[in-house]
Amino acid sequence: MRAIVAVDNNWGIGIKNELLISIPDDMKHFVKYTKNKIVIMGKNTLDSFPGGNPLKGRVNIVISRKEKIDKDVVLVSSIEEALEESKKFKEEDVFVIGGESVYKQLLPYCEKCIVTKINKTFKADAFFPNLDEKSNWELIEESENYNYDGINYKFLIYKNIDVKCF
Repeated sequence: MRAIVAVDNNWGIGIKNELLISIPDDMKHFVKYTKNKIVIMGKNTLDSFPGGNPLKGRVNIVISRKEKIDKDVVLVSSIEEALEESKKFKEEDVFVIGGESVYKQLLPYCEKCIVTKINKTFKADAFFPNLDEKSNWELIEESENYNYDGINYKFLIYKNIDVKCF
């Protein structure tokens, strides 16, 4: 299992259930990794997509304790159920895509984390754990710097050296 996320300087990921910024090349990066794969998300993340619709060309596993969802998704009611459902697929094909609570709960099970690091600080109310401060996460790949609308960003890959089994 892997996580994929875009973070700012403070590891902020969103505000009011929206991304902090939409960078076209980051969106392409996200599609490159997740197209034809399995994505795990919370209900608020699903709601943040255009029309609240699941991502096309992917198996969408949505965690929601409260609601039924009349969309083409695999609905589970807990993190444990999401982990069980993900066992049906190759581990490297499963991506955790948010939000904050889902990331925090599933990160220990992720072998890798693909991070778009945006060199700016935004106002945020949702955060991703700072992998630079976690002893079990190592930075293994770092791209060159890119620029979008005056904002620098780069793509990073972290490896979890102590993956929790499920």
